[in-house]
Amino acid sequence: MRELNGKVAIITGGASGIGEATVKLFVKEGARVIVSDIQDNKGHRLCNDLGTGADYLHTDVTKEQDVKNAVDFAVKKLGRLDCIFNNAGGPGSSGGIESMSVEGFDQTIALLLRGVFLGIKHASPIMKKQGYGSIINTGSIAGLRTGNGPHIYSAAKAAVIHLTRSVAMELGEYGVRVNCICPGAIMTPIFFSSMKLNNEALEKAVKQLEETFKDAQPIRRAGLPEDIAKAALWLASDESSFVNGHALVVDGGKIGGSTWSDWLRFQSYLGSIPPKIE
Repeated sequence: MRELNGKVAIITGGASGIGEATVKLFVKEGARVIVSDIQDNKGHRLCNDLGTGADYLHTDVTKEQDVKNAVDFAVKKLGRLDCIFNNAGGPGSSGGIESMSVEGFDQTIALLLRGVFLGIKHASPIMKKQGYGSIINTGSIAGLRTGNGPHIYSAAKAAVIHLTRSVAMELGEYGVRVNCICPGAIMTPIFFSSMKLNNEALEKAVKQLEETFKDAQPIRRAGLPEDIAKAALWLASDESSFVNGHALVVDGGKIGGSTWSDWLRFQSYLGSIPPKIE
């Protein structure tokens, strides 16, 4: 039996990257999926490829009415809402703290934090009335440890993780579970969203990034969108029915710190330093 047979899900940011991989997996596992995104061409093309398993709806998660419309669309067309994956995101404002604009700060928080808040807000009344549901948010290891992302991105993801835990204490009493996934170094278009690259340059950049990510954690390969999609599948399914308020780290062990080989190289370096003679 398929894991999500007959379930209804909304996936924001569903037209590319982690969202796209999750849409494909959810449909394969029997769900009806609402693909919510602002990338209309990609979203329509994805849904056309998937047939009756998915519908596309233009959704800017920074706008409350758009998010409400997505929830209303799912309920009106399919009768209920079993899962919402608040996944839409981007790198946001970067650079040193003194160079950041207030506008960039506000835009980053609106996308990464307010978008998640709005998804939870509008899904929760439906799920509470049903007495069940799974809300999944995309966090990041950058929200758990410093040095893994830009300042405001990291702060927003830390807020998403804590919001997840806090709301889980409220909605859990109604049978609604709230969890988040904290990806590590995952190969997604987010890293190239601000660059205007032709296909050849993009392919080269992706290969270079893949090589970099291969050595970023103990498991020696770059993380893939499908790795996160599989985690989302588990959190959306009944197999995780007793999991609530959890931040599921999917990072190949990166958050653990330096690798063993890094430690051995450091020991070797220390051994090569001649003792200081007074």
